[in-house]
Amino acid sequence: MTGPFLDGPIEGVVVRPLRPHQDSRGWLAEVFRQDEMDGLTDPAMAYVSVTLPGVTRGPHEHREQADLFAFAGPGEFQIVLWDARPNSPTRNRRMVEYGGRHRPTLVYVPAGVVHAYRSLGPEEGWVWNFPDRLYRGRDRCETVDEIRHEDQSDSPFQMPEA
Repeated sequence: MTGPFLDGPIEGVVVRPLRPHQDSRGWLAEVFRQDEMDGLTDPAMAYVSVTLPGVTRGPHEHREQADLFAFAGPGEFQIVLWDARPNSPTRNRRMVEYGGRHRPTLVYVPAGVVHAYRSLGPEEGWVWNFPDRLYRGRDRCETVDEIRHEDQSDSPFQMPEA
């Protein structure tokens, strides 16, 4: 069992602002560039999810997969990460970040870091993910690489108030 958690940076987690370039048509932001991720990740796929206001996804973790989330809007999110990795120098740390329409943010989550996010509403929130593993492996025939803490009533990974 891990905890209690101390707030602070987590080894390997990268949080970067997305830099929107605006013109008369709207805006564009580069989400992933190999030359800016220092070899941390090589996305294998991409997907977008829509989360309804007030809904939390997670907390969960991956044994091998790293996630690269882009919180760029619409919507606003509270993002929480917990370091439960046994050999991490930042074990038992928790990070709380915010991202979305008003603060476009990129969050890299290494394998083994527990993570969750909550859509703060009032509109639905969109999140893009660029994981470094295929969901359920090639041809979707492998076991899902996920430990779902949200299904455990006694989980130490609890979302703080937004």
